[in-house]
Amino acid sequence: MSMIVCRCEEVSYDELVETAKQNGCSARELKLRTRAGMGYCGGRTCRTMVDQIAHVYAERDNSQVSLKYQAPIRPVRFSDMGEVK
Repeated sequence: MSMIVCRCEEVSYDELVETAKQNGCSARELKLRTRAGMGYCGGRTCRTMVDQIAHVYAERDNSQVSLKYQAPIRPVRFSDMGEVK
């Protein structure tokens, strides 16, 4: 069992490392291939780890490429999503 790096999208450390090794990904490519950092938190919890994994396994220099992250646009109340049956 591998450690979960991205809790929102349930992406494991092993999955990130394997993808980075196979494809020589930049951090952005690694994010797009695995969906790490694309969950509810917008990468606030996993962005640093994804950056580091990409830096270690990249086939090219990715020192200038890092992932952007953003906060959710606005909170949504459960009552706005529909009725509870």
